[in-house]
Amino acid sequence: MTEQKSPVKDKNYDLIHVLQMSLDNIYRMDTYIGDAEQRGDSELATWFRKIQENNRKAGDQAKQMLMTRMQQEGR
Repeated sequence: MTEQKSPVKDKNYDLIHVLQMSLDNIYRMDTYIGDAEQRGDSELATWFRKIQENNRKAGDQAKQMLMTRMQQEGR
C-alpha cells in the first residue's frame, strides 16, 4: 500500500492535517466511550478517554504551533 502524498508540499499543511485528525479523533472517541459504557466496560471507556485527552493535548499544541508559525510568516 502506498502512502498518500500531501497535495501541497508545505509543512503548515501537514500541521493542519494533524490538527484535523486530532480533532476528529476527539469526537470519534465520544462514540467509542458511549459504546463501551453501554456494554458496561468501564476499563475500555477509561482507555478511550485517555486517548481522547491525548488527542486534545495534541490538538491544542498543533493550534498553538500553527498560530505562531502563521504570525511569523505574516511579518
